[in-house]
Amino acid sequence: MGLLSALRLVDAVTPESKPSIQAQYAPPVMEGYSGYRYLNNAVFISRNEALAVPSLARCHSLIIGVVGSLPLCLYKKSTGQKLEPPLWLQQPDYRQPRAITLSATISDLFMHGVAYWEVTSVAADTGKPNGFAWVSFDRVTQELNLNNTLVIGYTVDGYGSESGLRLRPQNGLGSIVTFQALDSLGVLGRGGRTIKAALDLEKASAVAAETPQASGFIQNTGADLPEEQITGLLSAWKLARQQRGTAYLSSTLRFEPNNFSPKDMLYNEAKQMLATEIARLCNTPAYLLSADLNNSLTYSNVLDERRQFVDYTLRPFITAVEERLSMDDLTSRGNVVRFEIDETFLRSDAMTRLAVIEKMLALELITLDQAKQMENLSPNGATSETATTSYV
Repeated sequence: MGLLSALRLVDAVTPESKPSIQAQYAPPVMEGYSGYRYLNNAVFISRNEALAVPSLARCHSLIIGVVGSLPLCLYKKSTGQKLEPPLWLQQPDYRQPRAITLSATISDLFMHGVAYWEVTSVAADTGKPNGFAWVSFDRVTQELNLNNTLVIGYTVDGYGSESGLRLRPQNGLGSIVTFQALDSLGVLGRGGRTIKAALDLEKASAVAAETPQASGFIQNTGADLPEEQITGLLSAWKLARQQRGTAYLSSTLRFEPNNFSPKDMLYNEAKQMLATEIARLCNTPAYLLSADLNNSLTYSNVLDERRQFVDYTLRPFITAVEERLSMDDLTSRGNVVRFEIDETFLRSDAMTRLAVIEKMLALELITLDQAKQMENLSPNGATSETATTSYV
C-alpha cells in the first residue's frame, strides 16, 4: 500500500474532550468471508476478478472518477453561506491528494457497501479529528454484539490499538470512521453470480480466439489404423494447422468440423446482454457502457443525461460521504459538508449561463458586480481568484 502504511500521530487530548465515533448497525446477512458478510448461497467474487469484467470496470471508473474528483466544501446549515473549509477537508490524508483518498473510499462503498478511514491526528483544542488515512476494506474486521445486530468495534490487520486493546478505540487516535453505503451489500455482496457469468463468458470467448483452427474429427473410411498411427496423424494434423491453413487428406480420410464460430455461439449477443445486466447491477445507464446500441446522444441532452447520472447513480455515494463528514464528531454543529458538483460536473454551457444572467440583471435581481462574480470575473475582466459564489 506504500504511503498508506505510515501514520502521522500527534499528542492526544483528554478522553472527555474527544468526540465519540458511534458503533454502526450490522448488515442483516449471514456470516462470511474476511469479516464481511454475504447472503446465503452467494458466489464470492474478489475485487480483482470483478474489475476484470470490462463493463463492471467501466461502471467502477465512472463512479469513482466523477465523485472522487469533486471538491468538498463547508457550508453554514442555517444560511447556506460558504465557509472556509478546514485543511483536512481539502486533503484528508496529508500523504496523498484528496482525489485519491476519496476515490478509494467510493470504490469500497461501491464494491463492499462500507468504507473506512483511520484517525491519524486530532485537534488539541477541540479533540476533533483533523487527519485521516483511508484503510482498505479487506484489512478491517467487524466485532459484533451477541445478537450479531450491532458493530461494537473494529480491528485492523487483526489488531486493536497500540495500547494492547483488542479493538480499536471509539474515539481519538487510531479510531475508525465508517462510511456506510445506502446499499449495505455492495456490488460484490449481491452480484456475484452475474459477475461470474460475465467472467465465464470472457473465458469461453478467449478460448475460442486462442484456437483459430477448426476443431472436429477425422473420419477414416478405409481400414482401421493402429493406435500409434492415429496419435501420429493427429499430432501432424495439429502441427500443420498451426503452420498453414490448407490441408491434404487421402481418399480414405475426411475431416468433419464440429465447432461453432463465436457468432454461432452467440458470444457477441451474450456479452451485450451481460453488459446490460452489469449496468443494472451497478445502477448505471447502459448507454454509458455502450451497452445500449439504440441510444444516441446529442449535444443538447448531454447535460440532462449528466443530471440523471448524478441523481440515479452518484447520489447514493455522494449522500453517504456528505452526511458522514457532516456528523458532529467530525464537523462543528451547524455546519455541513457538501460536494461542489454544480460548478464542476453539472455546469451549464456559457450561452445558457449568460442568458440566465441577462434575465436576472434585467429584473434587477443581481448587480453587475455579482454577475461578474458568477462568471469568476473581476471588474477588469480578468479571472478572479476570490470569486466563489455561483447562482447558475
